[in-house]
Amino acid sequence: SERVTSGIPRLDAMLCGGVYRGSTVLVSGTAGTGKTSLGAHFARACCERGERCLFFSFEEAPAQIIRNMRSIGVDLEPFVRQDLLLFHSSRPTLHGLEAHLTTMHKVVQQHRPSLVIVDPVTNFTSLGRDYAVKSMLNSLTSTDGSLELTEVGISSLMDTWLLLRVLEGSGERNRGLYVLKSRGTAHSNQVREFLLTDHGVELADVVTTATGFLTGAARLAQEALEKAHGVAREQETEERERSLTRREQVLEAKIAALRAEFAADCAEQRTLIGQLHDREQALTGDRKDVARARRADSSEGRADAAQDRPRRGTVSS
Repeated sequence: SERVTSGIPRLDAMLCGGVYRGSTVLVSGTAGTGKTSLGAHFARACCERGERCLFFSFEEAPAQIIRNMRSIGVDLEPFVRQDLLLFHSSRPTLHGLEAHLTTMHKVVQQHRPSLVIVDPVTNFTSLGRDYAVKSMLNSLTSTDGSLELTEVGISSLMDTWLLLRVLEGSGERNRGLYVLKSRGTAHSNQVREFLLTDHGVELADVVTTATGFLTGAARLAQEALEKAHGVAREQETEERERSLTRREQVLEAKIAALRAEFAADCAEQRTLIGQLHDREQALTGDRKDVARARRADSSEGRADAAQDRPRRGTVSS
C-alpha cells in the first residue's frame, strides 16, 4: 500500500499520490515522445530517497543519457558517483534474449536496487523468434493511432500504464500524456500536455475549446487571451468596488453633514427655549413685584383701604 513518487508532482496527482512500491510501470509511446526523460525522473526521485536504482540502457551510452538529461534539468551524475545509480548498457544484438535475461538477473542481485528501469524494450524485437512476443512489443510503438490496443499479455503484466502521444494541431506536433490504466487506485482520465523544459518535465492542462483541444503555441495564445479577459474582469470588479466605496464615502459625508446641521439646530433651539424660560420667569417675577407694590394681595393693604373709607352717618368738618 506504500506509494512512491514519480518525481513529477502533477503525474503523482494524476495517480492519486504516486505508484505503489513493487508495481510494474509501462511507459509507451512513439520515438521522441519523452519516455527516457520520464524514466530519468523516476530514477532521480528514487536516488533522492536514498535508494538504489538500476538503469538498463539498450539504446544509448550512460554518458549520453547523463548529458541529454542534464539538458532538461535532471542531473544524474551525482547519484552515479554516490553509487546510488548504476547504468548497465549493452547492445541488444550482442546476445540472445536468454543471455540478456541472465545478465539482468545477475546485475540486479549484485546491485540490489529498489527501482529497475529498462530502456527500451522494443530493441529486443529483432532478437525474438516468437511471433507473439514480437507482436506484443511492436504494439507498444505502433503508429497506426491505436496505441491503446495491445495483446492480452501486456495488459496482464503491467500495473500502471502511462501513454505518451503526439498531439497534432495548429501546424504543430506536441507531446501528450495520459494514464491508460493503474491497478488498485483511482487515476485521472484527462490528457496532459507533456513539456520538456530546462527544469524538468512539466504537465500542463490541455486547453479545450468548442473546436477541440489546444496544445503548444495555440494553448499559450488561448491562455494569454483568457488571462487578458481575466485581468479585464478583475479591473472591472476593482473599479466597481472603488465606485461603491466612493458612493459610500459621499453618503457618509452627507450623513455627517446632516448630523452636524441637526446638532447645530438643536443647540440653537435649546438656547431659544432657555431664553423663553428666562423671560417667562422674569415676567412672573415682575408681576409679583407689582402686586406687592400695590399690596393687592396682602391683609394689611385691605385694612388700610377699609380705614380710608368714610363711615356712614358721620359728618366731617
